[in-house]
Amino acid sequence: MSNKKEEAKFEEQLTQLEEIVHKLENGDVALEDAIAEFQNGMKLSESLKKTLDEAEQVLVKAVGKNGEETNFSAE
Repeated sequence: MSNKKEEAKFEEQLTQLEEIVHKLENGDVALEDAIAEFQNGMKLSESLKKTLDEAEQVLVKAVGKNGEETNFSAE
């Protein structure tokens, strides 16, 4: 998430996923609609996970003074 557009997209998708979860938890959704909402939620979840995985890959690298990237280790 290197720019504000990507951050906004992530936040929008997260909000959509939260709304879907809320709808499904309430149980006031017809079965066909619940299935469609669930499938949409799974797609959003996969997209959000991909974005977080990409962000993690950026964060686990440290750039030294000479410009070389090295893996960051908590050890």
